[in-house]
Amino acid sequence: MIDVVAPGLARLGRPFRSLLASDVLMLLSMMVNHVVLPWRIAHQGGAGHLAIYAATLAAVSFFALPLLSPLGDRHSKRTLMTVGLAAMLLESLLQAGMAQAEFYRIEWIVALGVIDTVARAVIMPVSFSIVAELLPAEHLTEGLGYQRSAQAVGRLIGPVVAGAILAASGTATALWVNAAFLTVACLLAWRVVVPPRDASVRSAAQWMHDLRAGLAAKWKIPTERGWTFVSFLVMIFFVPGIGMLVPLKVQSLGLSGAWLGACEAGLSVGMLVGSLGGSMWVAKRVGRFRASTSAILGEGMLLTVLGFTHQPWLMVVAFTLVGGCIATVQTVGHTHRMLAMPQDFRARMTAVNMMVMQVAGILGPGIAGIGLAVFHVDQVYAAFGAGLFLVALGYRRVPGYRRFLDMPHDEAVGFYAREHPALFRAGPTSSSIKP
Repeated sequence: MIDVVAPGLARLGRPFRSLLASDVLMLLSMMVNHVVLPWRIAHQGGAGHLAIYAATLAAVSFFALPLLSPLGDRHSKRTLMTVGLAAMLLESLLQAGMAQAEFYRIEWIVALGVIDTVARAVIMPVSFSIVAELLPAEHLTEGLGYQRSAQAVGRLIGPVVAGAILAASGTATALWVNAAFLTVACLLAWRVVVPPRDASVRSAAQWMHDLRAGLAAKWKIPTERGWTFVSFLVMIFFVPGIGMLVPLKVQSLGLSGAWLGACEAGLSVGMLVGSLGGSMWVAKRVGRFRASTSAILGEGMLLTVLGFTHQPWLMVVAFTLVGGCIATVQTVGHTHRMLAMPQDFRARMTAVNMMVMQVAGILGPGIAGIGLAVFHVDQVYAAFGAGLFLVALGYRRVPGYRRFLDMPHDEAVGFYAREHPALFRAGPTSSSIKP
């Protein structure tokens, strides 16, 4: 495997390799936070505080993503990534200090989480779109595949590290280690050199024009509109299923934090296997559309299984399969979507996707919190899995979705601009981009 991967990475250049290394550490850090902070909150504040934490940060992300998204299309992506990672480092240091002092206040944890969330709102659209600037078009698909694999490695290692440190040394140590990861990620991000961008216009009017243009493109393309709406419904049920319900399920079985780390690691293993070729193997045999829709329906069934099982090993297996389903959906859809978008719209349109998912991230934990006040976590888990399965059937009704997914990569390049040229014309006075 190394003999195959190493020459490809060498061909793609040092800036791209620095990006991959930074992505690994950034995702590793995010997963450590994803395990450690909910575990601390669940132990010291309970389900109510956990729901407040998840819903508040989702709400902040909902506003931050669209408002900050033009940054990625107009400013240095290297600077944005470095500054964002530095802000995440500050948040991790303060969280670690609070845990070391055994100081627990949900208000402070949420406030620090807001810093981390705003930083991610700057970084994530940039991270997802920067590959298109680092690599020529003929290497873009290969580069995106490497990036997904690198991020999957970070997602895999993070929960393992978090679970092991939680079991051995506790929350404070895990957060200090997390700060060390972010320090290196920040230094690597600064080494990602990208071609300079035009910095001529930065007025408020132009900023608002950029926001309107990105939102209009998402709304007026029927496939994107339907795709985003169904994904929104899916994520309402999916986010709690791989988020706040996991530590509560582990705790309900009387298991240690190591099992929480094992579940998160299983999720990452599945994503890694899918990213390294498993997902494309499936897609080539059944078609992209069938692979994607089957994977999402499979997520619903697996979350239902997680609700009913009391066997920790079966939980880890289920999360591993969920990870494979996630990788399939991303491999089939994300690359096509990125190729279809004009380059100077990628950060904005990606941010809109994330913004909509954050709305789901608000509603999902809120609904789960209400359910947990009445029902056992097992029943809530099973209900969310069934709900995900039902709403995922809506992908079959999205206009043009099957045709778009089943077309080859080379046909997907610039597809939206060819199909809807009026939406991507430059200039703030174009009537086609008015909301």
